[in-house]
Amino acid sequence: RLHSHDVRYGSGSGQQSVTGVSAADDGNSYWRVRGRTAAVCQRGTPVRCGQAIRLTHLGTGRNLHSHRFTSPLSGNQEVSAFGEAGEGDYLDDWTVVCSGTYWVRDDEVRFQHTSTDVFLSVTGEQYGRPIHGQKEVHGMATSSQNNYWKVMEGIFMQPSEAFQTEQYHAEL
Repeated sequence: RLHSHDVRYGSGSGQQSVTGVSAADDGNSYWRVRGRTAAVCQRGTPVRCGQAIRLTHLGTGRNLHSHRFTSPLSGNQEVSAFGEAGEGDYLDDWTVVCSGTYWVRDDEVRFQHTSTDVFLSVTGEQYGRPIHGQKEVHGMATSSQNNYWKVMEGIFMQPSEAFQTEQYHAEL
C-alpha cells in the first residue's frame, strides 16, 4: 500500500517520505485522487487512462511528488510528498497508465511521472529506523511488475450523470 507520514528523508530532498506497507488498517495509506496541477477535476468524473492526476495524502495534505533526487536505498529516483494543503507544483502530476478507456476500480494501473517519465514503483529495499520495515517507494525508468498498483479500499464516487449519459445513452 502506498503510504506516507510526516517523517522526512534524511538525505536527498529532505521532503516527506513515501513508503510501501502491507498493513491494511493504517490511515496513513489513504490518498485522494485530484486533477493535475491547476486543473479542475469535478467529483464523480471518471479518470481516463492517459489522464494526468495528483494524489494527495489525506493525513498531511501533501501531494505525491518526484524530482531528480536519488532515492535513499535503491539509488533510483526519489518519490516524496510535497506541498501544503494539496497545493504543490507541476512535479506532483502523474499519468494514469491503464488498459481500456477509464481507470476501473478493480484493475491494476501504473502511475508515470509526467515530468521525468519514471514509473511509481516499490521493490524489496526496507528502511530501518524510524520507519522500520517499510519499503522504499521510488521512480523507475522502466516498467516492470514492481510498478503495478491497485485500489484496495476507499470512498468511491458514483459516476456523474453526464458520464452515465455518455456511456449508456444510445440514439435511435
